[in-house]
Amino acid sequence: MDSPFMAAMASGLAAQGWRVVRFEFDYMARARRSGKKAAPDRMPKLEEVFRSQVQEQAHAAGGPLIIGGKSMGGRVASLLLDGLAQDFDVRGGLCLGYPFHPLGKPDQLRTEHLEQMQTPLLILQGERDGFGTRAEVETYSLASTIQLGWLADGDHSFKPRKASGLTETENLSAAIAMADAFCRGLVAS
Repeated sequence: MDSPFMAAMASGLAAQGWRVVRFEFDYMARARRSGKKAAPDRMPKLEEVFRSQVQEQAHAAGGPLIIGGKSMGGRVASLLLDGLAQDFDVRGGLCLGYPFHPLGKPDQLRTEHLEQMQTPLLILQGERDGFGTRAEVETYSLASTIQLGWLADGDHSFKPRKASGLTETENLSAAIAMADAFCRGLVAS
């Protein structure tokens, strides 16, 4: 939750006037305490932790929520999005680098729920993300409620190659601008 990527996105969105709440899954907290990398918990545990955070924030916020996350956190958010939109005032979701498939396994798609998504979702993705490149993702059947925002020559954290002539800062700024516009559209309606 405090990686340079998450810090840049959170502070960038906060600078646009958004209240951003970050949390970490239990396995990440264990890794932080032990100093050793930990395997992720199973999906039911990840969903339980995420749902609990949304419930806590829904009571604290007193207004609409937009949920999301980076990579697996975004996947968990997207899996829960439609249900949380019914249970709380969740207007939409934001995925930062969605893991459309495991690295090197483009045939093992994680998109079934994205084909039926009822709640607005913005997926910001680097064009050359190893978890789903632009060329791959553009062939997927995704619900009409899903918007894709592409970061030029970006990897899973939107970082472009030096040869592209772009900078990581430029791509992060573009991601923040796209996220801000999407979120403003959700709360204006």
